[in-house]
Amino acid sequence: MRLRVVEAGERGAPVVVLAHGFPELSYSWRHQIPALAQAGYHVLAPDQRGYGGSSRPAAIDAYNIRELTTDIVGLLDDVGAERAVWVGHDWGAPVAWTAPLLHPDRVAAVAGLSVPPTPRSKAPPTQVWRSRFGENFFYILYFQEPGVADAELNAEPARFIRRIMGGSAAPGDQEAAVRMLAPGPEGFIERLPDAQVLPDWISQDELDHYIAEFSRTGFTGGLNWYRNFDRNWEITAELAGAKIPVPCLFIGGTTDPVLAFTPADRAGELISGPYRQVMIEGAGHWLQQERPDEVNSILLEFLDGLELR
Repeated sequence: MRLRVVEAGERGAPVVVLAHGFPELSYSWRHQIPALAQAGYHVLAPDQRGYGGSSRPAAIDAYNIRELTTDIVGLLDDVGAERAVWVGHDWGAPVAWTAPLLHPDRVAAVAGLSVPPTPRSKAPPTQVWRSRFGENFFYILYFQEPGVADAELNAEPARFIRRIMGGSAAPGDQEAAVRMLAPGPEGFIERLPDAQVLPDWISQDELDHYIAEFSRTGFTGGLNWYRNFDRNWEITAELAGAKIPVPCLFIGGTTDPVLAFTPADRAGELISGPYRQVMIEGAGHWLQQERPDEVNSILLEFLDGLELR
């Protein structure tokens, strides 16, 4: 594996790894990287496996959770760091939450954004979701069939990126919720709110950066992460009941749709160490880009309290 990494700060300083989600890049941490480096941390922000300038293996099972966490361990080996604080957003959060269970000696602390820590499910995840959503549309289940979502998103990368990042349903918009869940042949893009005007937290130039990269690479690498939910559950059976002993932080947005199907109140079933949860009022899914000053302040307070130096 080769990973394209944005690196900042002095080698030898405490290491903070920033793991992005879907459909994102290391660029998603552009507001955090300089702030953390200026505060005295050594920052590593990779384009994760399947994204941007990093390797994009063809095999679906190459994107299982053991491989994804091992990629980050490889980064630590490369810079000579024994441990790091793992910070993950969206899909990067499960990578960060799983790391102290699979690689306990390489994790000093964990911070997750958007996706809270949840205990292992009693059944394969897709089975749980099929039972919950029935015939309704659920994007993670739509992503499961190889080639289907790939064809839709790869055909219109600019429209998809603009809608998923720039469009957002107003809190309590029942019409948008019904449209997203309604059974039918429509794909993912049509169900997303249209972005007539971009929100003030992202410019057209910033959006164009994502569009250019995904127009070049396609979305299959990122989609393959979703196609490993059940495999991840199967290959980590020994972690059932395991606890995370290191300090942990969860940052969520009160209007993040992910929290509608991922409970944020079960951390005690997974975490035995110190735990703090911070909810940012009015923030949505793209936390570190939407509310960078607040996220930076919360992260720095957490990091400075770890006595890493």
